Amino acid sequence: MPPTVEIYRRASKMRRALTPPEARLWTQIKGGGLEGLKFRRQHSVGPYILDFYCPAARLAVEVDGATHDDRGQIAHDSRRTAWLKTQGIEVLRIRATDVRDHLDGVLAVILLHATGR
Repeated sequence: MPPTVEIYRRASKMRRALTPPEARLWTQIKGGGLEGLKFRRQHSVGPYILDFYCPAARLAVEVDGATHDDRGQIAHDSRRTAWLKTQGIEVLRIRATDVRDHLDGVLAVILLHATGR
């Protein structure tokens, strides 16, 4: 199922309004800044918008704030992850506080998932 026009519009709007942790991570990974890997921000896949997506690795990186601790959001995230898996996309969830407090470690984990090293 391709993304709808509305999904594309929402993704475009979200690219201009990154959360502070998303913006911090984006400054490190954009333009091949993570060992040459190319990432897209707020990338549409089917009915979903991924925080960051590395096409070469088929890796989605989701930066989760406190709202992702809500029971309803946890269930939604699980369904979303399951659907993305059926599309051959691995989902890596990173806590926003880890981006803020442990950015080097977050980058190392992303690199490990993207390259297997």
